[in-house]
Amino acid sequence: MADPVTITERRGLGLATLMARPGIAPAAIGAAIGLDPPTGPGRTALGDLALVGTGPGTWLAVTDAPEPAWPIALEDQLAGLGVLSDQSGAYAVFRIAGPGARTLLQRGAFIDLDPRVFGPGSAATTVIAHIGAILWQLDELPSFEVAVFRSYAASFRHWIDLTAAAL
Repeated sequence: MADPVTITERRGLGLATLMARPGIAPAAIGAAIGLDPPTGPGRTALGDLALVGTGPGTWLAVTDAPEPAWPIALEDQLAGLGVLSDQSGAYAVFRIAGPGARTLLQRGAFIDLDPRVFGPGSAATTVIAHIGAILWQLDELPSFEVAVFRSYAASFRHWIDLTAAAL
């Protein structure tokens, strides 16, 4: 590949789907947990907790350092404003970083990843190489993270390796 890229599977993450109850605004969720959630497809973070917008009133909560009962503690903070479902075992998350990362992902993603429209803090629920994925950009390097259902992780990694070799 002309532009270098590194691919790492992130292990030990805590992942959970967070859904606001009907009629609850994102601001109320933010006030309860101390982190304003994105109001659309985007990513916000504070400390080791990030929220990735996946749909109206729905986010993927991601923590780098999950305590054993972290989803229960987060749901307790919500105090009935929303519900949480632990997804830590359901997803595999890959970090794809470096000057060639955007080019690599664009080969399979069905969205526009041009840096003028998809930059740090951007997120999308999309399909990459015919595999459902949640994608977000972390920084200007660029570094991206992609969550795919764990049962598709080997297929996704195979696609990454073939695509990187072709570039």
